[in-house]
Amino acid sequence: MELNKYIEHTMLKPNCTENEIINLCAEAVEHKFYGVCVPPFYVQLAKKAIKKSDIKIITVIGFPLGYNSVSSKVEETKKAITSGADEVDMVMNIAAFKSGDIVSVQNDIQSVTTACHLQNKHVKVIIETAYLNENEIIQACKICANCEADFVKTSTGFAGIGATIEAVEIMRKTLPTKVKIKAAGGIKDAVFAEKLILAGADRIGTSSGVKMLSESIN
Repeated sequence: MELNKYIEHTMLKPNCTENEIINLCAEAVEHKFYGVCVPPFYVQLAKKAIKKSDIKIITVIGFPLGYNSVSSKVEETKKAITSGADEVDMVMNIAAFKSGDIVSVQNDIQSVTTACHLQNKHVKVIIETAYLNENEIIQACKICANCEADFVKTSTGFAGIGATIEAVEIMRKTLPTKVKIKAAGGIKDAVFAEKLILAGADRIGTSSGVKMLSESIN
């Protein structure tokens, strides 16, 4: 398993600095990670730091709570793409979902997905599985699939629980093959990352990618 090709090398802490983002990008290039996931504010910096490498630039939308207005998420998305983002990870409106307002949830996801696909960019929908039971995970996945999202992502990393094997298994059983899965949140070692991949994850979002590769080699 070439673990590096699954990894989105991530830096989303609120106090991250320019130097940390530059270092993140350098590590991604050195280890040939799939991409870097950075705050919207740092997308342009990451684009410059990556230079001509084929490392993808991913950023977040409506992060980390998801209950921003649809219009603000769409504008965030457009700005991120203009700045150089290849993919966006949007947070589903979990508040609307928990309230049973499925129309608003669908409008939220569909609007951002459309904004991405018009520019030939990929969108991942973060459903924050820590807040959902099994039936809710299934329902959220079906909504994402119906809205033609490219990926469903487990977590922001800001909830009490991140990615779990169980959640990824449920997602994989529910989603059509064309919709991929990104596992993120609390993934700190190679063994766990590989178990998530075997359970159905196509990408791993982590800030521990360099450490993981040293573990998998050893």
